Amino acid sequence: MSVTADRVPSTVDGAAAGAGRAGLRAMARGGVAGIAGAGFAAVAGIGVTWLAARGLGPERAGAFFAATALFVLVGAVAKLGTQTGLVYWPARLRARGQGHLLGSCLRAGLTPVAGVSAVLGAGLLVAAPALARLTAGGAGPDTVAQHTAGLRALAVFVPLAAFADAALAATRGYRQLQPTLVLDRVARPVLQLAGVATVTVAAGSLAAYAVAWALPYLPVAALAGYALARTHRTTAPPLRRPAPGPRPAPAPGPGPAPAPGPAKIRVIREYVARRAGDTRDLVPDHANLGGRGRVERAVWRGFWGFGWPRALGSVGQLALQRVDLLLVAGLGGLGAAALYAVAGRFVVLGQLANQGISQSVQPRLAEALAIGDRAAANRLYQVATGWLVLATWPLYLLLLSYAPLYLGFFGDAYRDGGPIVAVLAGAMLLSTGCGMVDMVLAMAGRTSWNLANVAVALGVTVALDLALIPRLGALGAAIGLAAAVAVNNLLPLAQVGLALGLHPFGRGTLTAAALAVGCFGVLPRIFVAVAGSGPAAAFAAVVAATGVYLAGARLLRGPLALDALRRRGRPRPAPALRPVPGTRPTPN
Repeated sequence: MSVTADRVPSTVDGAAAGAGRAGLRAMARGGVAGIAGAGFAAVAGIGVTWLAARGLGPERAGAFFAATALFVLVGAVAKLGTQTGLVYWPARLRARGQGHLLGSCLRAGLTPVAGVSAVLGAGLLVAAPALARLTAGGAGPDTVAQHTAGLRALAVFVPLAAFADAALAATRGYRQLQPTLVLDRVARPVLQLAGVATVTVAAGSLAAYAVAWALPYLPVAALAGYALARTHRTTAPPLRRPAPGPRPAPAPGPGPAPAPGPAKIRVIREYVARRAGDTRDLVPDHANLGGRGRVERAVWRGFWGFGWPRALGSVGQLALQRVDLLLVAGLGGLGAAALYAVAGRFVVLGQLANQGISQSVQPRLAEALAIGDRAAANRLYQVATGWLVLATWPLYLLLLSYAPLYLGFFGDAYRDGGPIVAVLAGAMLLSTGCGMVDMVLAMAGRTSWNLANVAVALGVTVALDLALIPRLGALGAAIGLAAAVAVNNLLPLAQVGLALGLHPFGRGTLTAAALAVGCFGVLPRIFVAVAGSGPAAAFAAVVAATGVYLAGARLLRGPLALDALRRRGRPRPAPALRPVPGTRPTPN
């Protein structure tokens, strides 16, 4: 059973969902820190790509990129989709005054990850020769042997990577973003860059590159576990056994307000909302009447009842980002895989920026939806999308004008990837314009919907890749990924609009999009027409566009919600929140 309400009174715990000005300021600080961390990690990742592309050559670089893609995909399976549950449930338990269940919730999420990741790491170690031959695309025996050694080196680190990501996700459920920023956005990328640079200088083997890239997961996993243990000790009350007795009947509420809009849209929205319902409590009422063991079992059932669709969905999401590279390697060769990895490396910046903002918004959005504050949830979604567009669209628009310069940075062997850059940049403009729509669905408890969306998108990209890569090479994979990105954003966008009444297209989003297109879409094209697309002209265009962009952002800081950044200071830990009086229970 869960709680919904047509409106949250303004006098009830303004911090209760991160709504209101104080919550928006805290989200803004977390969002800016997340974007800064994402930018830092992206730059470090581009540095690793540049070193591998230059130091290994196209074929061995393709093997390195394929091996790391396979490592990330296996790690996604090992995490079992717990990143969402380990944010959603702690935030929801705290919002509903059930902090005594936090320890059980963490055990339910982390214990299976430890076991499954160890099994999958061992499986990757054993299957490395077969996987190397499958993804080598007809390469010679020496390259296949090096590829095998790289996969075996990476297999050892699968359990560490899975635990680190899951533990950091759990800290975010307590609204603690700092461990993720410090460990995952700064420390790990810096150590990876330093390690790969050292191996490049030493002219190391492919296996040495793999070890240098994966070794930082060891200290990050240890420090992530420490951060989670410390956060939990200082936040969660001891497990208590609630007193037996009947639960008071919920106070009657006025029920949800009629949805605005035409009658047909209103009927569709009400039907979808009735079919979907809200997610149930982690522990049903009757489970609290038993002993500790019964509560623990109920927590596991509730956690994984919510999480199993997300577990499959997270694998699908990572497959969307990585399977195309593996298909290019297998069908088009390792050289084509290296070209595709280099040309599409900028896509990671948008993904990391999205993660950086969503990690700040996620617990607040979960709390808003837990207490039925749809207005606050919509505000969070729209503001976050505006910031995401403001941060990422300049890069994508510049790449549409200056793709040859970007590709030439990695070497002459990669200059033919201009069409790939154009296709992927267009896809990322669409993706960031829709915001963190899949996360909104997950925080509303619609993990099964996410799973269905990802399955459709994955089917689209695999089908198009199989059809187009043999004829178009890496460009065919880019077209398949772009189609999947469109499906994976437009489907959930329609779902959150119909079922939840939420959408990302507020004043901030539209203002940010118009400002970015004017400064980084139109102005560079004028420079290209007048002065050409050489390095000097590109530098002048970027400087001019950046100056106008910053001035415009300052002038339009109200619609962009940038005023939330004015007050500085360290955010206080969020208090445990109570459901809003007058809400109405909605059965599943």
